[in-house]
Amino acid sequence: MSESLIREMFATIDVRDWSRLDRYFTADVVYERPGYAPVSGLPALLDFYDRTRIIAAGRHDLWQVIADNDRAACWGRFVGQSRDGAVLDERFADVYLLVAGRIAKRSTHFFRPAI
Repeated sequence: MSESLIREMFATIDVRDWSRLDRYFTADVVYERPGYAPVSGLPALLDFYDRTRIIAAGRHDLWQVIADNDRAACWGRFVGQSRDGAVLDERFADVYLLVAGRIAKRSTHFFRPAI
């Protein structure tokens, strides 16, 4: 179940159907992502995707998803375009805490030098 939840969540994000995100995230979700303040709560997450995130379009290619009870992780590559037209090509990894079959916490990590 958790693996399909993660895969379906990314498919929903890729088609930009923000109205379906409540199927994947808890009402009090916390999302941590480099370059942004933590996003807390489903309304803030919807706003993040609709107005804040720099991505205009693209696709996540998941290379692997692993899940065990209340924890999951995935990694892969995103290729797309930013809102200002720049090409985006980024490897990423996510870790998740799941509560009652939904994502309660998500942390995204990118594969580039930071320190």
